[in-house]
Amino acid sequence: MREIKHFINGEYVASRSGRTFDDINPANGAVIAKVHEGGQDEIEAAVSAARAALEGEWGSMPVAERMALLHKVADGINARFDEFLEAECLDTGKPKSLASHIDIPRGAANFKVFADLVKNVSTESFQMDTPDGTGALNYALRRPRGVIAVIAPWNLPLLLMTWKVGPALACGNTVVVKPSEETPHTAALLGEVMNAAGIPKGVYNVVHGFGPDSAGEYLTRHPGINGITFTGETRTGSAIMKVAADAMLPVSLELGGKNAAVVFADADLDKAIEGTLRSAFANCGQVCLGTERVYVERPIFETFVQRLKEGAEQLRMGWWEESGVSFGPLISHEHRDKVLSYYDKARAAGATVVTGGGVPQMPAALAEGAWVQPTIWTGLPEDSAVVREEIFGPCCHIQPFDSEEEVIRLVNDTPYGLAAALWTENLSRAHRIAPRIEVGLCWINSWFLRDLRTPFGGSKQSGIGREGGVHGLEFYSELSNICIKL
Repeated sequence: MREIKHFINGEYVASRSGRTFDDINPANGAVIAKVHEGGQDEIEAAVSAARAALEGEWGSMPVAERMALLHKVADGINARFDEFLEAECLDTGKPKSLASHIDIPRGAANFKVFADLVKNVSTESFQMDTPDGTGALNYALRRPRGVIAVIAPWNLPLLLMTWKVGPALACGNTVVVKPSEETPHTAALLGEVMNAAGIPKGVYNVVHGFGPDSAGEYLTRHPGINGITFTGETRTGSAIMKVAADAMLPVSLELGGKNAAVVFADADLDKAIEGTLRSAFANCGQVCLGTERVYVERPIFETFVQRLKEGAEQLRMGWWEESGVSFGPLISHEHRDKVLSYYDKARAAGATVVTGGGVPQMPAALAEGAWVQPTIWTGLPEDSAVVREEIFGPCCHIQPFDSEEEVIRLVNDTPYGLAAALWTENLSRAHRIAPRIEVGLCWINSWFLRDLRTPFGGSKQSGIGREGGVHGLEFYSELSNICIKL
């Protein structure tokens, strides 16, 4: 049985406690590795190594040299593309058609994008008058924040982990990563790439484990941490924020969502159907930016529902390596139980089940996997749990609307504010409505189209802070003002 160990100070190490837990392939329920569970000892070692690297070679390294090393990391991921692809797909069950086009390429790109950004970003300077007439010069310097705790989710493990590690290292920080216990493979594998690229020991550290009374809690409470970045559910983010408040630590939190899509009667229906099929069902609905609420203008409501139903029923489930597979399992049986509980709530609340609503019959080799059917509902009131609460599964509720004002009110009537998608060929309408949607990211006639230079983050209970481009530098670095009397 394969072992997945911690990566601390450039070496793979076992847990001192000897405790391990199972890494399970969600497609068939098989145990694929034993993962070492970290505790206080491992977190202490990782933070100490990160601090030493920060005060040593990494902290004194010229910017150009640091950026060149990050390019080597990206090249190293791409050189071992197939290994990262297999590791990611075995951990998540997602089809290779998805992971090979998004997870691994974007996971590598995050290092190059932020290296190039930091290398070219400028700071401000001001000349000022003084009473004696000689003047003064003010200029800003950007310095790394320190040791960053990176707590990564399981839905896009490599991509969302490097989305944080990339800018953190580009700004000169060091990191301690706590990957999800569900998906430890690629974070551990990245250690080999870091060593091969010549990243100094202690810059990148990984400690596996859980949240409460395990690696996650010990990491966020460690006094040697200078900032915490987390992607995951709102409840966990709230707990992290409370811990950070006691230590006055900055946080970057990308949390839950109950995202909406709005389809107007003038939309290109082919594009809207294709886009909504992806936003509702890609990665088995386990995408923070995914769509769970769909509002369709009444004249095309019935047509849209029928066509989305047909598209959902054409999704092909299967093993990640199989050609033509477009739909994988949920991450675990525990998560499947949660998603199925909402399927039950929908039926109990009187929903019309347009398609799906249960567990599919899978071949014997996959029968023990965490599979659910892609599901579409109509007919639920807006105050039902299924419409109000984040499910994080392959499902959506479709509701008709009659006016712009009505649909804006419906979309904004949620405690969340992560993302939305508008489908319309009316350019004036798009520009008029998008600024009124209370989200961090609003797509028009697209979904999951991301320019990494732009700000990303949530509003309301969907998060705090913005990452991406220069906006992420506000978290991963600190500005000092230098004032020189002339």
